[in-house]
Amino acid sequence: MNEQLQPLKKPARTGKAGRSGTQDDIVYAHIFEAILEQRLAPGTKLSEEALGEIFGVSRTIIRRALSRLAHESVVLLRPNRGAVVASPTVEEARQVFFSRRMVERAITELAVQHATLEQLNELRHMVREERDSFSRGDRGAGIRLSGEFHLKLAEAAGNAPLVSFQRSLVSQTSLIIAQYESGNRSHCSYDEHMQLIDAIEARDAEQAVSLMMHHMDHIDSKLNLDEESASDDLHAVFSHLLKKPKVSVKG
Repeated sequence: MNEQLQPLKKPARTGKAGRSGTQDDIVYAHIFEAILEQRLAPGTKLSEEALGEIFGVSRTIIRRALSRLAHESVVLLRPNRGAVVASPTVEEARQVFFSRRMVERAITELAVQHATLEQLNELRHMVREERDSFSRGDRGAGIRLSGEFHLKLAEAAGNAPLVSFQRSLVSQTSLIIAQYESGNRSHCSYDEHMQLIDAIEARDAEQAVSLMMHHMDHIDSKLNLDEESASDDLHAVFSHLLKKPKVSVKG
C-alpha cells in the first residue's frame, strides 16, 4: 500500500497543519485531530510501520510527528518499545484538570480585556458548528470543536505561552474524557460556550470567570474510572484517508 497523505478537511484554526503543510505537519495534525475527536484510545500503540503505511510516508516523518505529540504529553515514547497514546492515571487527570482551571481563569480574564469583535464572531461560529455536529450525531467532531473553541479563546487572550500550554492541556483533557467519562454522554457545552462569549463581549470579567469555572465543573462532574470509547485500531481510525484518491503533499 502506498497511499499518499491527505490534507485536513478544513484550514487550520488553531495552529494545525493546513493544506500546504509539510508531511510531518500533516501527520501530526491528523493524529492530534484523532485524539481530540476521541477516535484514538489511550494506550494505543502507534506503530511507525503501520502509520507509515497509512500515511504513505517514511518512518522519519512519523518519528518527527510523534516527537511533537510527545512534547505535548499526549504520546509516550518508550525506549525500544515504540510510541503509545498517553493513558493518564487518575492522579495525572486531577493534575491536568487543576492546571486547566488555572489556565482557563487566566485566559478568560485576558480575553475580556483583549478579545476583538472579529474573534468573538469566530468563536460564535465555532459554537454553532459544535452544536450542529452534536445535533447530527457526529460526537467526535463536536468534541473536537469544543476543544478548538478553548484554543481559539486562548488566542483571543493574546498570550502566546498560554496558547501553547493550553494546546497540550486540551489534548490531554480529551484523553482523560475518553478514558474516564461516565455513561451519561449528554453535551451542553455549546450553550455554556455561547454564554461565556456573551460575558466576554460585555467585558464582565467576574461573570465570565464564573461561567468558565462552572463549565469546568460540568466537565469534571462527568468523569469516573469506567468507560473507554475510542479505538486502538490505527487502520480503522484513519480509514477515511485510505479511501480517498491519492494526493501529493509538499514536503
